[in-house]
Amino acid sequence: MSFDPLANALISIKNAEMVGKREVIIKPASKLIGKVLKIMQEYGYIGEFEFIDDGRSGKFRVKLIGKINDCKAIKPRFKVKKHEFEKYEKRFLPARGFGILIVSTDKGVMTHYDAKKLGIGGRLIAYVW
Repeated sequence: MSFDPLANALISIKNAEMVGKREVIIKPASKLIGKVLKIMQEYGYIGEFEFIDDGRSGKFRVKLIGKINDCKAIKPRFKVKKHEFEKYEKRFLPARGFGILIVSTDKGVMTHYDAKKLGIGGRLIAYVW
């Protein structure tokens, strides 16, 4: 039994990228994983992805384009105030303006850039660069 499906999904993506695969299957699927994949797609880290209903919890088929250097779930899920993002950027990202932190907020799942623009905080759930 998996205790953190998001962490497993991101590790599957990273491992498939490292060995040069062009696609990966992520199971089980969840709404959170779908939202994280959508953000990764918007920022150009992955290609198209699709949900496949297999009668149980479903799965995602993700096209890889070879742009991910590292992606992981952040544990524990740190609470971040609107003015504290820079501290975590230094901790999880290799350089300023390189990569994204994915944050769960009251307004939904978004990047730290969007959260800064809206002036809201949340919980860090993952990073990608």
